[in-house]
Amino acid sequence: MDYQHRVGSKTGGGGVASYSESSKDRKERLKKLAMETIDITKDPYFMKNHLGQYECKLCLTIHNTEGSYLAHTQGKKHQSNLAQRAAKEASETQMLPALEKPRVDIKKFIKIGRPGYKVTKQRDTATGQHSLFFQVDYPEIVDGLRPRHRFMSAYEQRMEAPDKAWQFLLFAAEPYETIAFKIPSREIDKSEGKLWTQWNNETKQFFLQFHFKSDYSQVPAAPLPPKDMPPR
Repeated sequence: MDYQHRVGSKTGGGGVASYSESSKDRKERLKKLAMETIDITKDPYFMKNHLGQYECKLCLTIHNTEGSYLAHTQGKKHQSNLAQRAAKEASETQMLPALEKPRVDIKKFIKIGRPGYKVTKQRDTATGQHSLFFQVDYPEIVDGLRPRHRFMSAYEQRMEAPDKAWQFLLFAAEPYETIAFKIPSREIDKSEGKLWTQWNNETKQFFLQFHFKSDYSQVPAAPLPPKDMPPR
């Protein structure tokens, strides 16, 4: 067979490979190299679809085999998209510090025990409502702090089995331990003058009074007789 008319070839040679042949050979070498060095299971852009094909979520391409996908990851398109994604993430990272909220250090205090307290049961003679009056003493409270309180459902606490007949009233102030009072699970009257608190910063005493709602609260009180008229 005569080889003398092939361009750039000589007798016994295979001739100069075409561009398509060179490209195919290069892809095969890249595929073998990728299969030896890359763990495809750790690739965040690798996905196998319901048809058994392999997709690149970065470039939105579909491949029939893992080898084809790995060869794609070594190609110009995938590498260019990787560079663009890295540049975008870097720019977003530089903007994050300005958007972050200032960090607030949580202050920790050594608990010194429970505060003293006094509870008084009362009843409004005009409306028939029952009320409770609390006085809690915080002589060693941290400067600048004000005691806090809140009502808690029996289902929020973890100290005992929940009972829907009861609820809890909590008082907290550093460095004292939080104390809780078990009170009937009746609706609290939060109308004006029926629930109020007061903090005396001089005596370090916290006061709270609240009224339970009652059916009697809907009945208007009878008017009082004039001072110059004796009662019947």
